[in-house]
Amino acid sequence: MEHTYEEVGPSAEGLSFERFRDAVLEDYRWVVLSRETSLLGRKEVLTGKAKFGIFGDGKEVAQVAMAKFFRPGDFRSGYYRDQTFMFASGLATVQQFFAQLYADPNIEHDPFSAGRQMNAHFATRWVGEEGEWLDLVNRKNISSDIAPTAGQMVRGLGLAFASKCFRNIPGLAGETGLSDKGNEVCFTTIGDASTSEGHFWETINAAGVLQVPLAVFVWDDGYGISVPKKYQTTKASISDVLEGFQQQDGTNGFRIFKVKAWDYAALCETFEEGIRIARETHTPVLFHVEEVTQPQGHSTSGSHERYKTPERLEWERQWDGLVKMREWIIANALAEESELEEIETAVREEVRQSKQAAWDGYLAPIKQQVTRATDLLQDVAAKIPAAADKLQGLSKELSGLREPLRRDVLRVLRAALALAGNHDAAFWLRDYYNDLKKENTSLYNTYLYNEGPKSALKVPEVKADFAADAPTLNGFEVLNNYFDQLFASNPKTVAFGEDLGYIGDVNQGFSGLQAKYGESRIFDTGIRELTIMGQGLGLAMRGLRPIAEIQYLDYLLYGLQPLSDDVATLHYRTKGQQSCPLIVRTRGHRLEGIWHSGSPMGMVINSLRGMHVCVPRNMTQAVGMYNTLLRANDPGIVVECLNGYRLKEKLPANLLDYTVPLGIPEVVRAGSDITLVTYGSTLRVVLEAAQLLEQQGVSCEVVDVQTLLPFDINHKILDSLKKTNRIAFIDEDVPGGAAAYMFNKVMEEQGGYRWLDASPRTITAKAHRPAYGSDGDYFSKPNPEEILENVLEMMAE
Repeated sequence: MEHTYEEVGPSAEGLSFERFRDAVLEDYRWVVLSRETSLLGRKEVLTGKAKFGIFGDGKEVAQVAMAKFFRPGDFRSGYYRDQTFMFASGLATVQQFFAQLYADPNIEHDPFSAGRQMNAHFATRWVGEEGEWLDLVNRKNISSDIAPTAGQMVRGLGLAFASKCFRNIPGLAGETGLSDKGNEVCFTTIGDASTSEGHFWETINAAGVLQVPLAVFVWDDGYGISVPKKYQTTKASISDVLEGFQQQDGTNGFRIFKVKAWDYAALCETFEEGIRIARETHTPVLFHVEEVTQPQGHSTSGSHERYKTPERLEWERQWDGLVKMREWIIANALAEESELEEIETAVREEVRQSKQAAWDGYLAPIKQQVTRATDLLQDVAAKIPAAADKLQGLSKELSGLREPLRRDVLRVLRAALALAGNHDAAFWLRDYYNDLKKENTSLYNTYLYNEGPKSALKVPEVKADFAADAPTLNGFEVLNNYFDQLFASNPKTVAFGEDLGYIGDVNQGFSGLQAKYGESRIFDTGIRELTIMGQGLGLAMRGLRPIAEIQYLDYLLYGLQPLSDDVATLHYRTKGQQSCPLIVRTRGHRLEGIWHSGSPMGMVINSLRGMHVCVPRNMTQAVGMYNTLLRANDPGIVVECLNGYRLKEKLPANLLDYTVPLGIPEVVRAGSDITLVTYGSTLRVVLEAAQLLEQQGVSCEVVDVQTLLPFDINHKILDSLKKTNRIAFIDEDVPGGAAAYMFNKVMEEQGGYRWLDASPRTITAKAHRPAYGSDGDYFSKPNPEEILENVLEMMAE
């Protein structure tokens, strides 16, 4: 039932009629402004000024209501339909929206992504130029959006879970710039069709168990692109299906609300109550916002007239939120129709002017480049008569483009340089071309990792220090001593994963530490790798230092999507405005059997560009890598050797100070005849093979790469190859995996082929998963005898 003015309730209490009227009309202005932005945005795409457009039309009224309860200190983990919320929250302007639609790479014009994301992917700055966390308590915080459907859910869980940590961990009480005693709510938005994704269900279950201040807004427009929700959701209603998650007296769970997208007054009442519950009690809430319309269809890629019936389209026109809010305002005597028409007219002009300002701001620097380029082309044409006609033709072609792109300028300049050759007259043309290449590299190819003082590559090396009487311990005991000291010294550290809390992880690295540091800092999770990654992602973004454990490397596949699409791209897609110093701890290599012995390192290094990938050969090396990552703001994954926990190692005296530099291989055995490059558990197999080869007169230099991302930044492997003139890359990934990656780095990028006396080799596991048992391991993965035979063949070449 539609609400009347008298039924508005708590949102109107204490307000005079005039103040309330002004507030309603201001909300209506935002609704109209956002709708007009969507309409003009679609035209810009269809006329070719932008590549693609996706808009929030139909959700305006609900999002205006939602924005009323978004406070400084709160967080949003949303998706690409939330433009009205951003406008009404004061976090985006129409001009900025259009600048992103045009892919303007100027961060002053597109402050969300500097042209690196498609439109309606929002963000606010969380870290400063030096990598320091800003005062998040006194600003409204937007985590950078991603497009993969439901991907925002796991991040939202982590951002909300951070509030629980700040409320419950006494050592964090002093972090007043990061949290106000855990009173922050994370607003997470999702389209109804995307609730079919596993990310949604895993997040809902985890949030219900954990009891965190997560507010989920489900925009239900009845379709997933063209597929109606009867094919998406059991009972065709996400709130009906979730009834079992409804919190009861004495249970955990969610508070679930239903409300209509066009009912402004009910939306305000419902959102106010739900957000209050989440904020005060840390009970997660879900708002099922039904009867959302979609006036322009899903996106600019198609028309909803293709799949919606005439009856449905007519219903959407009648029950459009903008239409219903306008009727409600007039019916309750809050404004005359003429006053609303004045608002609508003024807003349309405002949006048009903002659009034009964004377009002019986008084109201006490109036109300057065109002017400079054509001037240079004319100058060169005058000095090289033989090429004058073609050069002038290029100048005319470039100057004739009505809407030039940066690539057009580079393309024409490159063609001109080909015509000019090495002629001195082309000096300034060549100089300008090189300047533009550098400028465009800065615009499009920077900030994959931190580039300032918080870069992991700028952490100074501190070598391990061993006392004369240093005890020799099992590898897991080295880790246990380290984690004990770490948690005693750094209150921002938390660690969690399957079996990590009570029993101290399956290999005892955290044994006894939960009892010492509490369940709020070291704790167990369910078997839910996606949301383990989500928890770590959110905690890291909010300034904590989480160590999120994936029990075995094989299980990383379950949590790979948020790492690949979110964690690894975050710093890049915000151009350094947000960081996620998440540490993923896992273990792998050489365990016997198909399911727990995989080493999919090629998959890891190719899907996690933007993270550091550490492959320590023992637990002491792992400690140094953890320390390096903890001193930086870059995310990283540490793959501990599964068969190394009970191997003996000496305990360093400087556990908290010792650092391993990333990207610096270590020569662990000197030799003169051949270089063998490897990492992790395979190193021990290679060392065994090197001993066998020494008995046959072959001197092997064995190099441990230590990290795959970054890889050998100072070309130490090339130095070894220059000495031995033979090289083999050995790992237990499939053929074409990490060994091929290492081969490419040294042979192609470092130019190693110049120093070869024999063809280089990769020695890898077989293409299939390892068979079970010791023999299965021996015949499935590189073994000492196989390495020996390959090396002897190379020596005979």
